[in-house]
Amino acid sequence: MSSDKHSARFLNKLKMERVRTMLTHTYPYPHEHSRHAMIAVIMGCLFFISSDNMHTLVEKLDNNFKWWSMYACLLGFFYFFSSPFLGKTIQPSYSTFSRWHVAWILVAALYHLPSFQSMGLDLRMNLSLFLTIYTSSVVFLFVFHIVFIGFWHLGLVSRVARRRPAILTILQNCAVLSIACCIFYSHCGNRAILRQTPLERRRSSNSTWLTKLVQIDELKDQVCSSWFAPVGSASDYPLLSKWVIYGELACNGSCPVTSDEISPIYSLWATFIGLYIANYVVERSTGWALAHPVSVNNYEKLKKQQMKPNFLDMVPWYSGTSADLFKTVFDLLVSVTVFLGRFDMRMMQAAMTKTCDGDERKELLYDHFTDMDDFWFDFMADTGDGGNSSYSVAKLLAQPFINVPLDDDLVSLQRGNVLLIGGDLAYPNPSAFTYEKRLFCPFEYALQPPHWYKNDSISVEKPELPEGVSDLKHYDGPQCFLIPGNHDWFDGLNTFMRYICHKSWLGGWLMPQKKSYFALQLPKGWWVFGLDLALHGDIDVYQFNFFSELVKEKVVGKDDGVIIITHEPNWLLDWYWKDDTGKNMRHLICAFLKGRCKLRMAGDLHHYMRHSCTHQSDGPAAHVEHLLVNGCGGAFLHPTHVFSDFSKFYDASYDSKSAYPSFKDSSRIALGNILKFRKKNWQFDFIGGIIYFVLVFSLFPQCKLGHILRDDSFSGHLGSFLGTVWSAFVYITEQSYVSFTGVVMLLVAAIMFVPSKISRKRRILIGVLHVAAHLTAALILMLLLELGIETCIQHKLLATSGYHTLYQWYKSVENEHFPDPTGLRVRIEQWTFGFYPACIKYLMSAFDIPEVMAVTRTNICREGMESLSRSGAAIYYASVFLYFWVFSTPVVSLVFGSYLYICINWLHIHFDEAFSSLRIANYKSFTRFHIKSDGDLEVFTLGVDKVPKEWKLDKDWDSEPRSTVKMSHLRRFPSKWCATTSQQDPINTVKIVDHFVISRSDKEVGGS
Repeated sequence: MSSDKHSARFLNKLKMERVRTMLTHTYPYPHEHSRHAMIAVIMGCLFFISSDNMHTLVEKLDNNFKWWSMYACLLGFFYFFSSPFLGKTIQPSYSTFSRWHVAWILVAALYHLPSFQSMGLDLRMNLSLFLTIYTSSVVFLFVFHIVFIGFWHLGLVSRVARRRPAILTILQNCAVLSIACCIFYSHCGNRAILRQTPLERRRSSNSTWLTKLVQIDELKDQVCSSWFAPVGSASDYPLLSKWVIYGELACNGSCPVTSDEISPIYSLWATFIGLYIANYVVERSTGWALAHPVSVNNYEKLKKQQMKPNFLDMVPWYSGTSADLFKTVFDLLVSVTVFLGRFDMRMMQAAMTKTCDGDERKELLYDHFTDMDDFWFDFMADTGDGGNSSYSVAKLLAQPFINVPLDDDLVSLQRGNVLLIGGDLAYPNPSAFTYEKRLFCPFEYALQPPHWYKNDSISVEKPELPEGVSDLKHYDGPQCFLIPGNHDWFDGLNTFMRYICHKSWLGGWLMPQKKSYFALQLPKGWWVFGLDLALHGDIDVYQFNFFSELVKEKVVGKDDGVIIITHEPNWLLDWYWKDDTGKNMRHLICAFLKGRCKLRMAGDLHHYMRHSCTHQSDGPAAHVEHLLVNGCGGAFLHPTHVFSDFSKFYDASYDSKSAYPSFKDSSRIALGNILKFRKKNWQFDFIGGIIYFVLVFSLFPQCKLGHILRDDSFSGHLGSFLGTVWSAFVYITEQSYVSFTGVVMLLVAAIMFVPSKISRKRRILIGVLHVAAHLTAALILMLLLELGIETCIQHKLLATSGYHTLYQWYKSVENEHFPDPTGLRVRIEQWTFGFYPACIKYLMSAFDIPEVMAVTRTNICREGMESLSRSGAAIYYASVFLYFWVFSTPVVSLVFGSYLYICINWLHIHFDEAFSSLRIANYKSFTRFHIKSDGDLEVFTLGVDKVPKEWKLDKDWDSEPRSTVKMSHLRRFPSKWCATTSQQDPINTVKIVDHFVISRSDKEVGGS
């Protein structure tokens, strides 16, 4: 704040009428510049390569199909490995690591292939330049940024300039700049290479018609001479003459005199550094604002318009690096093995209620709605996953009215007086972070809490009503009642009690409840029983006593209608798993309510389905008239087609009346497991890559592959290849220890992974087929990698002169390509006591992973594994793993995704695993109820097919006057964010997916 005032005073002294400032870009600096610089470097490389060597590439395509096949295979694997990270920034930093990892080992592999060397881009030469330029760039840019930040403290640059670029971004910019210098210098600045290219061009100038099309040599030479030529000589710039490290004399050995010519590599580097600094300064300082003046009054408004909510993404259920998921597994194990059956928070609640007050009913029964005439209430469940989906539903719930079409008419649906949430409030585990970020944050954006409410406050005496409101009957705002789900019980209900039972506001919804279960008495004889099933799948004896006493004491009348809310839809899950749960609940419904249960609602399954009883005259009477599942409050989508055959519950028959998404759409969505599994679950690489490497660990190296390469026909190659795959499998079963142990462990895990609803024999069969597919894929990838190395070794491209081949080549051509007329290099070696050449030597060896792998492989094949030391074996397997990781991760995702698709669509198993992998935020819905004047209950289920991903500040919300006394539910526009594209906003895309009426009599009077 003080710096802003200092800057404003400085500008006032300059008598500037407007404050010059920079507005935030769509992609904040410096990410955008890095992206543009990388594109420029790539385009420049393609230009030079095509201008020099397109004719060579065409000739090699005709004559060397083998090498081009290797190129296609190598680049294909690297592309599929990198595809989830292209065009976007992903957190955590694994995506950045993957980019640099791919760039490193891809370049290291490509420069060994013969076709790449012929394109004029000799990476061995460029690598030596890269190290020097990169170090100089890092030092220079760090000094520049420190100086620029000092100018900001003096008030010489705009207020937004204080945003410091990340260190990793500076390093990335330096790498891009250094690569650009090396590439352009190798094509334009090295005369030793340029002397050879005109003759080669003349020899092949008339080879093919395609060569004539791509001959742009003259344009290339003009670009080099005009853009990248040296800028004068050292005598013209005496202050810069000391910077001359390499002259461009192209002399052999030591040059007799010091060159007066400024090195082109310095000229190019200085140009790029100057462009970087100029671009940075112009955007960050007042210079940018001189062309884009913005008044002080408009600055804050424009800044607000560019604000965006910081929503969390959908939970990555297949992440191998997520601490939240490991904590979820640990909490679940503790809850099930330690507390289940030994400690129950519901028992503690009952004991505390009876201890504090002899009458427990007032803390569990809420009857302040009974006198209301026009009563609406909403139901949703399974929120707290992705921020976009949770906010979309919360925004619809917060609107005072929703206008939707129904039967060629437009109906207006009023906001519910009560919001009922059916559990699973935050994923993947209950914690302060997940509750605050995944539950409270979206709801507070949708409907703000009172201005006097503090988020960290604890409600001692509930309800905490606004000033001037005496009791709940006189409060006209929306209220919220919640039950816990299985995810809320993973920590023994601790977080639920802290954030729900001991807090008063969920956004703008008042939370009066004090326990995890409740009974609501609604107008016109309607009741809501909110039951807490914990992890047992049933109510405990204390809940049973409370609800049964309401019936026995005739608090619930004979003609009243009861709506029971549970988290799990045991009617569907028991049918699916062939189980029988909820016996206490069944006894309550059948023996006490006796037909008064008009509707059962639940979440847990993240879709919408409704089943209604068929009222057969010769069949048993239905104890529940309607069964409704709506778990579309924000969590990932679940399939509906898996449950399409459900028809029986409590011995009564039911028909499927509505499903959202439809059975057909649900089956079609499952196809995404094949096409999108890795894109959605790239963090699964950590697990999949290691598993595949363990499966083939004992098979490295394969020393006898010559028979595959010696065959003449394609069928011969294929037959030899498949025979080698089978031999490798036999070796694993008969001689391997590590790989065989990995196969056995994977087989046990695969069999246990198959759901228990099918027979043991089928589980074993499915598990064996699943593991066989993975093992076959791993063996094929292993052989492809070994064949590639063997081919390069036979053609003398690898393993020619030891581990330091690259450094040895560099020393042999150092004086020819990089003359040192001033003797600076020798002095640096003396000053560093030989540390400088040693660093260059081992850096080049670390870069040249294929050479290390090939040399070690040759030694093993010649002398045996016993000849390797432990460190040598570790280096060899680490180098193999770096490449095998890239090859295996896309394949393991493809195989596993195909397995999930086959299981969900053909066998109807893995409904949870197959759709949690897709992380679909679309198809969100909630159910709105209206108690009509005649006592009938009209039900509307509202859905949104596509959830927006981009949000902006809602102008209507921002322009509406906000009074410090006025509650947020009284506002016309209560929600802060709207979709960037108005046509995608949930208010404009919401539709009715189901509509029916529950009569006070025993029949359904309407439906659609």
